[in-house]
Amino acid sequence: MRSLWNDQEAKQFQGDLGLRVYTSRLLGRDKSLVLHGGGNTSVKIREKNLFGEQETILYVKGSGWDLETIEPQGFSPVLLAHVLRLAELPSLSDPEMVNQLVTHMLDASAPAPSIETILHGLMPQKFVDHTHADAVLSVSNTRDGDKRIREVYGNRCVVIPYLMPGFDLAQYCAREFKRQGTPETVGMVLLNHGIFSFGENAREAYERMIELVTLAEKYLESRRAWSIALKSSPRSAPGAAAQAGLRRRLCDAAGAPLIVRTVTNERTLGFAAHPELARISQKGPATPDHVIRTKRTPMLGSDVAGYAEGYRRYFDEHAPRAKEPKTILDPAPRVVLDPAFGLAAAGRTAKDAAIVAEIYDHTIDVILRGEALGGFQALPAKDVFDVEYWDLEQAKLKKGGKALPFAGEIALVTGAASGIGKAAVAAFLARGAAVVGLDLDAKIESLHSRGDFLGMSCDVTDETQVRSALEKAVLAFGGLDMLVLNAGIFPASRKIADLPIAEWRKAMNVNLDANLLLMRTCHPLLKLAPRGGRVVVIGSKNVPAPGPGASAYSASKAALNQLARVAALEWGADGIRINTVHPNAVFDTGLWTEEVLGQRAKQYAMTVEEYKTNNVLKTQVGSRDVAELAAEMCGALFAKTTGAQVPVDGGNERVI
Repeated sequence: MRSLWNDQEAKQFQGDLGLRVYTSRLLGRDKSLVLHGGGNTSVKIREKNLFGEQETILYVKGSGWDLETIEPQGFSPVLLAHVLRLAELPSLSDPEMVNQLVTHMLDASAPAPSIETILHGLMPQKFVDHTHADAVLSVSNTRDGDKRIREVYGNRCVVIPYLMPGFDLAQYCAREFKRQGTPETVGMVLLNHGIFSFGENAREAYERMIELVTLAEKYLESRRAWSIALKSSPRSAPGAAAQAGLRRRLCDAAGAPLIVRTVTNERTLGFAAHPELARISQKGPATPDHVIRTKRTPMLGSDVAGYAEGYRRYFDEHAPRAKEPKTILDPAPRVVLDPAFGLAAAGRTAKDAAIVAEIYDHTIDVILRGEALGGFQALPAKDVFDVEYWDLEQAKLKKGGKALPFAGEIALVTGAASGIGKAAVAAFLARGAAVVGLDLDAKIESLHSRGDFLGMSCDVTDETQVRSALEKAVLAFGGLDMLVLNAGIFPASRKIADLPIAEWRKAMNVNLDANLLLMRTCHPLLKLAPRGGRVVVIGSKNVPAPGPGASAYSASKAALNQLARVAALEWGADGIRINTVHPNAVFDTGLWTEEVLGQRAKQYAMTVEEYKTNNVLKTQVGSRDVAELAAEMCGALFAKTTGAQVPVDGGNERVI
């Protein structure tokens, strides 16, 4: 491991808090040190209060912030004097500790302070860094981890046995720091948890962390426990139907939709095929910080019902030990290991699933290195239970928060690079769905840069490309719940007598045949949607009220409308509902080129502006208007509606 400190970069950060931000980001860049909100950093700064009095403020990383991207406002400013007074109490519950810390901050808008705030405050050094370094966990999470850690660090680190994070741990660490600490001491190792480093300036604390973790890496290397090869047999990519079926079972166990990310590579396949997998993978997480994200242990194979029943038995065995009644978390696993596909990671959102996948990728390293060092040893089951059903986590669970309506669900939108399709992508993302966007235009691939969007260039008239896109979508998110059929073309205005047959066939191929292909290919996936599949067809006013010069477009859209009606009849038994939106004169779409717009206006003897508001309400309809209705049709308001046709046209006399 090497230091990432750069003098030129450091100059951009002013003062102790600025440098605290800088070195926190350096730690966050290295995923072998901290993952997704893990780890903590702090700095103690002398400041004047409103009365002109000097007091020491403990700036500690606040809840919800990630070290890699933290800003100054991500640190909670807590009065150190009050923190130290709290530490003198004989006991303090975790909820009351959090309350005391929150009510003794300088800024009411700051995030809640870390649960380890008192621990940071009790450390005498100005800067304190805390990570969950893979290398340190690999050494400490072994049968004789205490002995090995002391062998690695000698007097340089105080060694603390595992205790739940919170008040008791802070007091214990302070006592042991005074007892074990020497002039050589620059850090502290919490077994099965992580490592601390200290310094009187930001660079010193940071580079001591790098130095301490490097010692653990070298220790592992010297015992041939650093790079562990995995053997895997070449396998074909897992099928979409099988992974969607797995997701459905996971959702049923969880009682809510989940996103499931499949990671199939030599590493995951090799670990899933490990001859000792049933033993080494079931011992628990690498650190308690990972318990809430990944649950106790991964599931092996696809027996979700068996795993869920085991989880419930585990809860029943341990729950009586708790002082307060516990609310059982859903029993669905968050990690699934299977030689057929490697690893599947589940979460309530795409972000959560990605975090679980990354956490377990690092857990694989810790397990394999621990095994090579004499045997991986995680926390006892009771400690895992205590973390998973911690008072603070229970409080979060009870407090909750209003979930977005499509959280855990997946939508696929065609023609998604512009116009109605682009607006539909935004509408579904805003409602919490993971979205797959398909378009012939390659710019779809960069439409959004976020973990819950997958854009793919795809010709929806090509069956091979459609099937390939769906396979990738299922591997990324787990299945399909909602389908928006939007892709289409609007040929130039022509009278029937002048219409080339090739132009007619192209309109039918894109507007009708491609949608039949998509519906037929997506049907098995929509059947597995935990809340029932939903399809929204973007039709046209030309279905109930065709216009002259648009025979190819009108006929293809009318045929698509009839196809949707038949599908609504056939697929109702599968719990799939299909509804149609009929927009008219949506001029901010790719269909309406200046040429087409001019032709249509001329056809009706109107100016372009008159044509744009040629409806009963004299209003202009935009892509977002159509997209929002399409999204609502997939929601609760339309839960008992199928086969409907709803106009979004400002009112058309011929339709009314």
